Amino acid sequence: MTLETALAVAVVLLAVVIVAGFAIGIRLLRQLGVSGRAGSNTRQKELTHGKTARNGRQNSAVRSSRGEANLGATDDARVAAAGARSDAAAAKAEASAARGEARRILDSARTEADRILERAHRQADSDAEQVRATTRRAGEREVATLTAVAKEQTADAERRQQRLDDRERLLAQDAERLAERDRRIISAEAELAEREAAVVTHEAELSAANEVQRRELERIAGLTADAARGELVDAIENQAKRDAALLVREIEADARATGEERARNVVVEAIQRVASEQTAESVVSVLHLPSDEMKGRIIGREGRNIRAFESVTGVNLIIDDTPEAVLLSSFDPVRREVGRLTLEKLVLDGRIHPHRIEEVFDAARGEVNRLCQRAAEDALVEVGITDIHAELVTLLGRLRYRTSYGQNVLKHLVETAHVAGIMAAELRLDIALVKRCAFLHDIGKALTHEVEGSHALVGADIARKYGEADEVVHAIEAHHNEIAPQTVEAVLTQASDACSGGRPGARRESLEAYVKRLERIEEIAVRKPGVEKVFAMQAGREIRVMVRPDDVDDIGAAVLARDVAKQIEEELTYPGQIRVTVVRESRATEVAR
Repeated sequence: MTLETALAVAVVLLAVVIVAGFAIGIRLLRQLGVSGRAGSNTRQKELTHGKTARNGRQNSAVRSSRGEANLGATDDARVAAAGARSDAAAAKAEASAARGEARRILDSARTEADRILERAHRQADSDAEQVRATTRRAGEREVATLTAVAKEQTADAERRQQRLDDRERLLAQDAERLAERDRRIISAEAELAEREAAVVTHEAELSAANEVQRRELERIAGLTADAARGELVDAIENQAKRDAALLVREIEADARATGEERARNVVVEAIQRVASEQTAESVVSVLHLPSDEMKGRIIGREGRNIRAFESVTGVNLIIDDTPEAVLLSSFDPVRREVGRLTLEKLVLDGRIHPHRIEEVFDAARGEVNRLCQRAAEDALVEVGITDIHAELVTLLGRLRYRTSYGQNVLKHLVETAHVAGIMAAELRLDIALVKRCAFLHDIGKALTHEVEGSHALVGADIARKYGEADEVVHAIEAHHNEIAPQTVEAVLTQASDACSGGRPGARRESLEAYVKRLERIEEIAVRKPGVEKVFAMQAGREIRVMVRPDDVDDIGAAVLARDVAKQIEEELTYPGQIRVTVVRESRATEVAR
């Protein structure tokens, strides 16, 4: 607190005390004046009341006597005057006491104001002294701070100056090194120019010497440069082929050491874990009759029953000399099964006529459709596929009566899906997707006789139509290489299809097709140069090619085996795989005489 502030506070306090003293004195004076006025009013009221009383008494005295009224009024006036004098004396005494009290209060207020003013002066002096001390200490601290900052800035400036001096010294050294480097570069450029001139001269001399040497070689060898170049290219090409064959053989050996064993284990494990029945169906349906007399009833009068049966069912009925049996033939296996079931019901019922044939045919067709639907649903449950279009389920059911080389197509699909799923699990792929691709790969066989084209492409169109994924469609259309497989799912579908179709007992084929395939395999191998003999072994699943050792070396034997296998893949269709083995044997024979 400053001195001016302390003085202002003291003056304000003194003014407040003086004003308060004056206010107290004025209040006391007012109280005294009010009391005097109240006493005067009282006395006036008493006088007025006395006067009224006197008037009353005078009125009453007038009625009684006039002499008594004058005497009573004189006494009352004396009493009232004496009371008024006493009241005036009391009021003067009270006024004197009030003025004394006011003077006493005023003196006390002045004394208190002087005492407060003195305390304010002392407090102002102490505050001023404290402010001066504080200001002095703050100034000293500020001077010390400024001195420290000035010293630090001076030291920083000195350090910067030292760094600048060091940098200038380094720059001078760098400039000297650069000047020395420039001198060395100039000398090196001069030396390089001299060397380039010498190299150009030497190249010219070498060119002239090479030309002389080339002419001399052409003269000695009797060949031109182009002819010699051609022979050299041929020699290099043969050597490159030989080196390539050696490299291929080494790569194949490494691949066989690692990949073939792994692939064999995967395939073998997949086949071992799938137990399927062998082929037992035939493409012709045979119905056994209770007796030969039933054949006549089946034919009917003038052949009307057999004509009605063939017209309604679309199945050819063959009745020959086979005892107690008839044959049903049709290109549609579902239609053939409906016809067989119709004829079986007719034979059991014994009533055979055109109208009855139509009734039984309708019932048999509905039963076959239910059997197909149930077979498809059972196959889907076995494979583990649930979300599939209803039309695809119907088409799958029709494959229950479709066979391929004697193998039931629907069972083949189930087996293929299981094999593909096991392979996918071994390779850590999407098992559900791979099984779906394998299970639907032959769906086109349900419509092959109705739609033109390969069953693979037809099946792909059907799958695409009913909302199957692109991976599934591609696997279906590529499983017979009509389209080159581009995904792992397509390759596994091909592999599982080959495993299911190529396992022992899975399929049957005609003897004629089997013999033709073996002849074609032997013919492909015999036509290769250097081949002496060819043997087809293990029902055409392995080919042994014997070559002449003088015409074919070890590298040529590996190339020959690859060429034969590639040509067989391109020209023939066969289940499973065919192993090509080239045998080269060197024999040295001498006769001791």
